[in-house]
Amino acid sequence: MTYFLEYTVPAASDDAEFEFPNDEINADTTVPLTKTEANTVHTPELPARTGILGATDAEAKLEAEQLITHSRAREASLFFDPSNSLQAGVGTVVATFVEGRGWQDS
Repeated sequence: MTYFLEYTVPAASDDAEFEFPNDEINADTTVPLTKTEANTVHTPELPARTGILGATDAEAKLEAEQLITHSRAREASLFFDPSNSLQAGVGTVVATFVEGRGWQDS
């Protein structure tokens, strides 16, 4: 079965931001911010969709919880998606995780 975990990674502190260059001309390259004159995009959080291995919902939830606890995410949604799409919201929501409350099945 194919599962995906969608969550948001907040910046390290309330006043911190993620910064990355926005260079449409050199879209497939990565350069340090100090070495580019491209416009810089600032954002307080980054959305993520990560593949999760698991043969059952329970196995996928266990694996997903390990990822959540090692990130700064406070909540997440676990999707079953046989199409293997990396697009947000694709698939069927299996369960939702909230820090301090655990999993809530859909």
